[in-house]
Amino acid sequence: MKRDMELLRTLMLEIEKLPHVGQRYFEIPGYSIQQVYYHALLAKDAGFIDATFPSNDKWGWGFRLKRLTYEGHEFLDAARDDTLWNKAKDAVQGSTGVLTLEALKIALGMLMQAGIKMHVA
Repeated sequence: MKRDMELLRTLMLEIEKLPHVGQRYFEIPGYSIQQVYYHALLAKDAGFIDATFPSNDKWGWGFRLKRLTYEGHEFLDAARDDTLWNKAKDAVQGSTGVLTLEALKIALGMLMQAGIKMHVA
């Protein structure tokens, strides 16, 4: 299965909206439940969420979300703005031809720093 940064970002934004944690089945328009589940696993791998992914059939494609981590909040704060997100994606893809999470985080940080410098100056 391919990693989709847009889906990862959308999933994180949806998780942030939750009023409480617990068992979750996410439906995101345009994506299969398997794609969403896989990206939840990737979010856990990246340290963005603390969750368990039970393997028995009763749970199906759900997972038990414990919390959004500090790293997850940091990612969302940097990636929330559509303009900033798109600029970071364009910069990374334009210069490297690939889109990795680490490169996106660096580009988002650099764009945020540039914005801060313009405000301070």
